[in-house]
Amino acid sequence: MTKASELREMSDEQLALTSKEAAETLFRMRIHAQTERLNAPSEVRKQRRLIARVKTIQTQRAAKPAKAN
Repeated sequence: MTKASELREMSDEQLALTSKEAAETLFRMRIHAQTERLNAPSEVRKQRRLIARVKTIQTQRAAKPAKAN
């Protein structure tokens, strides 16, 4: 699990890659859940929250330069 403080230390490119990987993992887990039982259903929630954290940080970074003007 990646903490928000660790995510804030990442560059924009690393955040985008992390978001993409988490989305792909979540997709695979959803497909797996439809076909058979998941070993750890809580992982779906963890991936969704990771994606939300990354998007929140990306939005905050995008809003910062707009406030500076």
